Amino acid sequence: MFSGVLKAQQIVPINKAKALSLISENNLALKISEEELNKAKADYRQTQAIYLPNITASYTGISTTNPLMAFGSKLNQGILTQNDFNPALLNNPDQTQNFSTKIEIQQPLVHLDGLFHRKAAKTKMEAISLHKARSAEYLSFEVEKAYMQLQLAYKGLAVLEKALLSAEEYKKLADNNFKKGYLQRADVLLVEVRLTEVKNQLQLAKSGLQNASDYLSFLMNEKGFILYKPTDSLVVNSFTTASESISENRADIKAMSLSTEAYTAINKADKMSFLPNLNAFGSYELNDNKLFQGNTGGYLVGVQLNWTLFEGSKRFGKTQHSKAAMEQSKYAYEQYVSKSNLEYSKAKRMLTDAENKLSLTKMALIQSEESLRIRTNRFKEGLEKTTDLLNAETQFAQKQLEYYQTIFEYNYAQSYLQFLTKE
Repeated sequence: MFSGVLKAQQIVPINKAKALSLISENNLALKISEEELNKAKADYRQTQAIYLPNITASYTGISTTNPLMAFGSKLNQGILTQNDFNPALLNNPDQTQNFSTKIEIQQPLVHLDGLFHRKAAKTKMEAISLHKARSAEYLSFEVEKAYMQLQLAYKGLAVLEKALLSAEEYKKLADNNFKKGYLQRADVLLVEVRLTEVKNQLQLAKSGLQNASDYLSFLMNEKGFILYKPTDSLVVNSFTTASESISENRADIKAMSLSTEAYTAINKADKMSFLPNLNAFGSYELNDNKLFQGNTGGYLVGVQLNWTLFEGSKRFGKTQHSKAAMEQSKYAYEQYVSKSNLEYSKAKRMLTDAENKLSLTKMALIQSEESLRIRTNRFKEGLEKTTDLLNAETQFAQKQLEYYQTIFEYNYAQSYLQFLTKE
């Protein structure tokens, strides 16, 4: 059954380095993190407005009989004559046209709240960059885990395929012994039950293998009915941890610290909004009574000190909100560091338990293999009960699976510990 499935799909050999390379190129979570960083960079770029001028250009055309507008338009055009001061013309002017080209510049000089908003945006950008780096580290850890799961799945499959061959061999021996009168029909049925059990376990192992391969495909953003096969087998590995404790320089912890700094800067910016802002402004304007002409021009420059003395209770509430967010961020940082230390202690115990379990399961595997060898030889000679042989064979398969599972747990514990201590 499994061979039939293998023929129906593409089998792709893969090593861990190749998987890491494909994930760094194609993983959607990394792409999302990259775009999140680009958004933060764009937000930071917007804060340059506190240094750079705001320049606008406009072209306006009007036609009016409004006394004030008509007089002002002629004045701007530089075409006033003595007759224009006639009270009758001043009060009832003829239709007057004016076409104006105007360029305006507004230059911020002092915006203290803007400076702190800019600092907050920069700190947020740095925090998101660190989050992105930690996401990449986490995906590398996930690749380690997924790759080991795939190795474990192939080991389990190999054990069960071998168990199936043994079960089929026992079935033949049982049939021969039954014909010779050495066994009863009930013993043959026990062997047939064991054969069915192994087939069911093999089917589940095949599904588990496909699930492990599919998860690796998901991480690499690969599509299609592909079955990956590791180029190396599951063995006991040794990893080197970065340090013997959780470092505050770890990317995600450092990002949490920067987030607190950003909230602090926002709170300071809200406080600075109570102070005045200083701006410079200037404009140059061309006027004419004909379209797309500009015979007369003039400029205007100045400095404005703008101070919003009271804006209801909006700024008070905004400052209170940012202060609460700042305090919440501090508590979140402390909680995150405490939780990280808890995970580290748990991971160390998990590694110790896996190391002890590894030696015990290896010993049990050797013992069960020897027990099976002895009982198989006795069964061939008709000196062993069928139930005892099947129990020994079942136990040997279970001990093999347990041993490979323990190798996975040991390697995973080391990898997880390395991930937690990474700076």
